[in-house]
Amino acid sequence: MSQKQRLELTWIGKDARPKLEPRVLLEDPARSHHAAQRVTDHDIFDNRLIFGDNLLALKALEQEFAGQVKCVFIDPPYNTGSAFTHYDDGLEHSIWLGLMRDRLEIIKRLMSDDGSLWITIDDNEAHYLRVLCDEVFGRKTFVANCVWQKRYARDNNSAFGNAHDHILVYARDVERFKATRNRLDLDAKTKAPYRNPNNDPRGAWQSISFTGAGFRPNQMYKIVGPSGREHFPPEGRHWATLEAEYLRLRKEGRFWFGQDGDGVPRFIRYLSEVDGLVPSTWWPHEEVGHNDEAKKEIHEIFGRENAFDTPKPERLIHRILHIASNPGDLVLDSFAGSGTTGAVAHKMGRRWIMVELGEHCHTHIIPRLKKVIDGDDAGGVTESTGWKGGGGFRYYRLAPSLLQQDRFGQWVINREYNAEMLAAAVAKLEGFTYAPSADAYWQHGHSTETDFIYVTTQTLSAEALQALSDEVGPKRTLLVCCGAFRLSAEAIANRFPNLTVKKIPKMVLQKCEWGHDDYSLNVENLPQARQEAGRPAGARAGKVDARQTGLFDPADS
Repeated sequence: MSQKQRLELTWIGKDARPKLEPRVLLEDPARSHHAAQRVTDHDIFDNRLIFGDNLLALKALEQEFAGQVKCVFIDPPYNTGSAFTHYDDGLEHSIWLGLMRDRLEIIKRLMSDDGSLWITIDDNEAHYLRVLCDEVFGRKTFVANCVWQKRYARDNNSAFGNAHDHILVYARDVERFKATRNRLDLDAKTKAPYRNPNNDPRGAWQSISFTGAGFRPNQMYKIVGPSGREHFPPEGRHWATLEAEYLRLRKEGRFWFGQDGDGVPRFIRYLSEVDGLVPSTWWPHEEVGHNDEAKKEIHEIFGRENAFDTPKPERLIHRILHIASNPGDLVLDSFAGSGTTGAVAHKMGRRWIMVELGEHCHTHIIPRLKKVIDGDDAGGVTESTGWKGGGGFRYYRLAPSLLQQDRFGQWVINREYNAEMLAAAVAKLEGFTYAPSADAYWQHGHSTETDFIYVTTQTLSAEALQALSDEVGPKRTLLVCCGAFRLSAEAIANRFPNLTVKKIPKMVLQKCEWGHDDYSLNVENLPQARQEAGRPAGARAGKVDARQTGLFDPADS
């Protein structure tokens, strides 16, 4: 067995990967919400709340947002066993790993070069998830395993009380993350040792040791204190700097020898010089909140009758976003839950995208965000961030699958698609940016400044293709996606070198799985057929035949 094989995590059906359809996102203005007026010049209005399966949503976001997300926070299902009653433990664990792997691979592509991923998880899957993340992101991209104290009361009914969750932190580039991540603000405990007993005009200070471990000959010089007492480094230690640097600092008044000037030299560090605290991996509940605090926040917003089962406290999310991002940066949460990430990101001036499939997207997230935007949410981190309201979000849902099977089993264009949706979907499938021109009817999108796409369900004649070729001209190229065409591919290539003509839906049949709407981590929603995990992805989803070329014209609906 090779070294690579020994390092990889294996599970049932690991090689069975979904062939995802890159769906179009459809905005519903009736569910979107914006403040009535600007509150500050920094209000952000173009945040996104997406309703739908989060794996399909991540795929839908990939083309537009690849490499742009500064911070990803996800709080996935913990796989405690309660949702997997119809599966044995090995298969349950395998399904969870496979579904997480599929999401993590897209998340990696969405992250910016200095971006980071934060995942909350408990002991049921934490250590397997760590190995899975090592495989997806690379072991060198691991930053930390932060331990969050989610409970403060003891549990006397268990062998060990479950008092913590893990927060796994990965970065696309650890060095860049380290250089750009923010330190924590100084707390009262950290500030306490800083005083000003000598009324130093530079403000509060504390003295710290001026020695280091080990013997360094060029840092073993004599120091004479104000009282005339001579000082040398203690045995096994050396002074912290060379003598020339010490003399410079001494001249600046940066040493303390005690009230009577007879003490050992100690270096003076001013409070004003302390940039902040380097984050540690221990996150006590006093600093970032706990489960009870999170539930109280939800109760204040929705009442006890509409409580959410597993919310995270706003202070916890605030710390993560503070360390990992700055105002204006893009934050993603593809397991939105009760919407805490979006609420906190909004209050902190970050742009955000959230994805949620459950109905609580409408019963909890939207009402919560409306309160934040309207300035009616006084809880959580509202006071500490100085939040007064403002900004907004756009609500999107995933478009239905582009293709559906007719009564004869042939794949045809979905009847819910109009011409605009069809053009947007085909452009996305072919890797073009959908951007219809107001002037040129044949410019539905572009891949470069000179390469365009045109989508139509019409049957194109030689005359129609000639007209297109003439308009495109010799310096541009056009991909024509049409219902049918009346020339052979060879004739088109010879007569119209600036055109590439393809027939829909035949051109997209093999690109992905069609009609598959639910890849959720709620395993009761997964077909029992997933137990055949070794079968190819296309076989599980009804692999299409390239010879099936039925076509439905949306204009006929």
